[in-house]
Amino acid sequence: MAQPRVLATFLGDSEAALAIRSIISLVAISNSTVLITGESGTGKEVVARSLHEKSPRAGGNFVPINCAAIPRELLESELFGHRKGAFTGAITDRIGRFELAHGGTIFLDEIGDMSLDMQVKLLRVLQERSIDPVGGLRPVEVDVRVIAATHRDLDEEISAGRFREDLYYRLNVLPLKTPALRERASDVPLLLEHFALQCVAAGKNPISFASDFLQALQAYKWPGNVRELSNLVDRFSTLFSGQRLELHSVPASLMPKGLAVLQSELCTGEVKEHFPSQDATEASMLQEQFDFSHPVDAEIEHIISLAQGMPKLPVEGLSLKKLLSDIERDLIVQALSRTDGNVSQTARILNLQRTTLIEKINKFDL
Repeated sequence: MAQPRVLATFLGDSEAALAIRSIISLVAISNSTVLITGESGTGKEVVARSLHEKSPRAGGNFVPINCAAIPRELLESELFGHRKGAFTGAITDRIGRFELAHGGTIFLDEIGDMSLDMQVKLLRVLQERSIDPVGGLRPVEVDVRVIAATHRDLDEEISAGRFREDLYYRLNVLPLKTPALRERASDVPLLLEHFALQCVAAGKNPISFASDFLQALQAYKWPGNVRELSNLVDRFSTLFSGQRLELHSVPASLMPKGLAVLQSELCTGEVKEHFPSQDATEASMLQEQFDFSHPVDAEIEHIISLAQGMPKLPVEGLSLKKLLSDIERDLIVQALSRTDGNVSQTARILNLQRTTLIEKINKFDL
């Protein structure tokens, strides 16, 4: 399975990016708990990994866990482990994430989604520096650095009674906030180049962007932040491998809604709102660069139709067996990603027997 495209560090030359990297260097040497806040997709896990890699614990494990992705009834076992016979299905002892992170760092992502009863148990772990495995007879001491992250406003969550105030103060020893991508638009070209190199197909050049497209990408507000940008580059790299993209050359259906609206406005000459620094003459010249009369490549059109759930039968026919197999594999990959590779949860999502899913995982070499 392809490795996920992630940043090795908080990339960018903007003032916000430089400030984050400076804070990381300062905070990394500490052993205190860190609370990272920021919108989804802004790179909170990138910051957490950087903190670990620059810390004295870099030789230990970095163990991430998404608290929102694991069912409430399973989260305790995932975090603290369990002993054989603790519950139905516990046929062996299992080490939890805290024990796996012993001597290293545990990253508790989406801590704001943790249930109140689990918050109480986590608070005790932070206080006592020991865990109680489910079904265990004695506590287990752990030496871990805790880094937590959330996209939620924890002050609001506390006011609403969904987050414990005492846990908040335990976590918020070293606060750190990741900026939204729209707050550092000057970093967009560097990020585009980085992800284009990561997504390049074998034997091909990475995709690149013409100046008109680059300006539009910098003007876009990126509600999904860096994750949305990464996914967009992945999409374009697959469909337009090795090409230099101009804004008019990409079908609106393949672009985020905001970019599609901008493309349409450029077609009608309404450029000034998005590029206020340009005078009327410059805006008019930019408008002339766009020609929406070019037909979309037939192969790309076919792929778009498939992506939109409207299969179009090619003139030369196709292999139905291979197409269905590819769809099945893709859905299994998506489900495994959603459950962080948990086979039992994936089987439930896909309404399959666990043994059947395992056979398919082996079949597709996942």
